[in-house]
Amino acid sequence: MQLTLDLEGREVLVTGSEHAARQAVRRFEAAGAVVYRLTTPRGADGDGQLPERPFLVAAVDDGQPGWEPLLRRCREAGIPVATEPAAGPAGHVTLVGGGPGALDLLTVGAINALRDADVVFYDRLAPYQELARLTSAELVDVGKRPGHHKVTQRDIEKLMVDAALAGNNVVRLKGGDPYVFGRGGEEVAACVDAGVPVRVVSGVTSAISVPAAAGIPVTHREVSHMFTVVSGHAPLTEDEHTHLAGLGGTIVVLMGIGTLPQLAAGLRRAGMRPDMPMAVVERGYRPGQRTTISDLGNIVTASSGCSNPAVLVIGEVVRVAEANLNHAGAAAHLDRLAASLLEA
Repeated sequence: MQLTLDLEGREVLVTGSEHAARQAVRRFEAAGAVVYRLTTPRGADGDGQLPERPFLVAAVDDGQPGWEPLLRRCREAGIPVATEPAAGPAGHVTLVGGGPGALDLLTVGAINALRDADVVFYDRLAPYQELARLTSAELVDVGKRPGHHKVTQRDIEKLMVDAALAGNNVVRLKGGDPYVFGRGGEEVAACVDAGVPVRVVSGVTSAISVPAAAGIPVTHREVSHMFTVVSGHAPLTEDEHTHLAGLGGTIVVLMGIGTLPQLAAGLRRAGMRPDMPMAVVERGYRPGQRTTISDLGNIVTASSGCSNPAVLVIGEVVRVAEANLNHAGAAAHLDRLAASLLEA
């Protein structure tokens, strides 16, 4: 059960060792509470600096024996006791996949990592607008935009490593999944080279979720039993066009607006038919999400006003989405017609 309490100005007693409770203390202070500390069970009788009757006792599981008598007395007195997780080991990095940008597509692992962070390095493809609700950590924008890199990749890696070596729990929040064109491998390698413990929390990749947001399944029975994910940051070679066109199934291209003309021309040269259905899904799961549907021969013209972040989908599965949308539109029209007849 998760409850949201208004703690503004409320007295909260946090129990647990200084290290184990440090992030819990910061979370309650960020929520506006007046926080008191009790670091050892031996101080359970108070020393004059503790609240007479706190609004809440936050019990951090620090592994020390002897806390239960105090907590039991609080419960018997009607003071709520909330169990809080202990802070993890200091000085490590967690790469977190933030999914396509929708808060409800963050994993439980991502939420927990953000909760326990001391500093979060994030970019524009992650769900950064909601970070203040998820963590009390220091937030650092290291966002990179095509052609306008705010912070270079090497600088990001140095920031992460330096923050961890200073004893912080560091989260690198990335869009999608760190290992799907997210340069997660490079960031892990930088941590390993520096002797910094690092782990990866997988995220929902936009290669699947953004087409789904537009109603496009990347696989569909008797239509496509495979899909290929391609980076659109750089043009493909002629050999790559040939291999890609010969694979069949669905082709998903991430961040491919800039190289779309070369991709479309290359696939046609490689033998893909011009009437192959194609979709451009912009800003999936974000305000202003838009889908442009055309075919390989006309997609460049049809998408002239499109921009990244966008996912391209090439294949017959695009027709599945069109059929579903047309069916849904017809059903909605019939519903409106029936309602109007009933009103008449």
